[in-house]
Amino acid sequence: MRVTVLTGGVGGAKLALGLTSLLGGEQVTAIVNTGDDFTHLGLAVSPDIDTLLYTLSGKANAAQGWGREGESWNFMAAVRSLGGEDWFQLGDGDLALHVLRSARLRAGDGLGAIIADFAAAWEIEAAILPMSEDPVRTMLVTDEGELDFQHYFVARRCQPLVHRIAFAGAAQARPGPGVLEAIGDTETSAILIAPSNPFLSVDPILAVPGIRDALQSAAAPVVAVSPLVGGQAVKGPTAKLMAELGLEVTVEAVARHYGDVIDGMLVDERDPPAELAVASARADTMMRTLDDRIRVAQAALDLAATVR
Repeated sequence: MRVTVLTGGVGGAKLALGLTSLLGGEQVTAIVNTGDDFTHLGLAVSPDIDTLLYTLSGKANAAQGWGREGESWNFMAAVRSLGGEDWFQLGDGDLALHVLRSARLRAGDGLGAIIADFAAAWEIEAAILPMSEDPVRTMLVTDEGELDFQHYFVARRCQPLVHRIAFAGAAQARPGPGVLEAIGDTETSAILIAPSNPFLSVDPILAVPGIRDALQSAAAPVVAVSPLVGGQAVKGPTAKLMAELGLEVTVEAVARHYGDVIDGMLVDERDPPAELAVASARADTMMRTLDDRIRVAQAALDLAATVR
């Protein structure tokens, strides 16, 4: 069974780990949001891709879900001592990815090939595909002015009121190598949209020309896992953003947002009854342990099988 998953952030990485544990990594392709990517201290940083690399290699910080386990912070201490920017933390181990990625990008290598080499070095069998190798930047129009994603999410801790979200460069971007093929592959049994933030993690992927159309015409069913649990976001600003954008914080609103991209939605069993225009199923979608992640992956695939 081959599965493609659209993902970004911690929740998406958890589902991807459930899928690889259930099916084997060679059966899973992850299309990853790069709208969060940015340059910091001269280094190219890809937060969502790196979270997936750490998670699938068993190197992720178990408590926070992102960054490396057993990280040290000597580099940041030295930066701080010199008066450098320290609002975005780069751990000593984490720094290796950013330094090597930056050097290879300067040498002309594509992001997809770089990430494939990192994955192979850490014995990750799943294919990890950047949504695009062209620059796409998530920008938020807020009551403090326009902020790029990292300044909104990390520096300002999601506090500013958001009026609008835009994806700079998306209109000119091309899908990354292998992305459209993974969606359209006739051997693919299901396409899942992870319980990542629909507006900040999934929408940037859908904004790349060709990807939304490919999903709409895919032979495999597309099933989204709701990012809400009991009417609230497990982590991050999903519920806050929905309210600020004038949306009800409900699975119905999430389903309407995805529209005809999806054929089904997996809803948390704690959510109130929902009237959805697509097929749906309910399960416990909290993913605290590996067994939880496998259970959610299986529930999403079971739903996909009913709408195939």
